[in-house]
Amino acid sequence: MKRKIELWDEAGHILSSVGKGVLLTAAADGKVNTMTIGWGTLGIEWSKPIFIAFVRESRYTKELLDKNPEFTVNIPYGEYDKSILGICGTRSGRDMDKIKELGLTLEPSETVSVPGIRELPLTLECKVIYKQEQDEHAINEENTQHYYPKEGPQQKGDYHTAYYGQVTAAYIIE
Repeated sequence: MKRKIELWDEAGHILSSVGKGVLLTAAADGKVNTMTIGWGTLGIEWSKPIFIAFVRESRYTKELLDKNPEFTVNIPYGEYDKSILGICGTRSGRDMDKIKELGLTLEPSETVSVPGIRELPLTLECKVIYKQEQDEHAINEENTQHYYPKEGPQQKGDYHTAYYGQVTAAYIIE
C-alpha cells in the first residue's frame, strides 16, 4: 500500500536525508540499478515540483538514465538497514545486481517505469524534463580540487550531470 504525501510537508526530511544518503533508482533494457547519492535538491522550475539529482559521468546509473529519462528517489523513513546505503554507494551495478544481492523489494511505480524500493519507503517518482552537464570551467578552484582531483578515484574529468526530475508522485510505501 502507498500513502500519498504532500511533497512540501516532507521537504525538510527529504533534504536532510539527501545529505546523509538516499537511493536514486534507474531502469532501462530490463535492468534496474540503484545507487546512493548525497547531492540533490528540491525546488520549483517551470511551475513544477523538481528533484535535481547529480550523477557522475562514469556511473552505470547515468547510462540507464540516458536511455530511460525516469527515476525514483528512495528515502529512509523510520528504521532501515544502513548497510544498504553503504553497499549501493561503493559497488557498481555493472559488477553486481545490487537489488538481488541486498534482497531489496521493488515496488511498482504509479507514473514512471522505474520501481521504488520498499526498504527506503519515502518515494519520489520523477520524469527528467531537463539535464545539464557541468561546465568544468565554471566550477571554482576549491570545489575542483576537492571533488574533481587530477588523480585518484574521482579523477579530473569525472564531472556530474544534473538531472531535473519533475516529481510526478510522492508517497510512503507501507
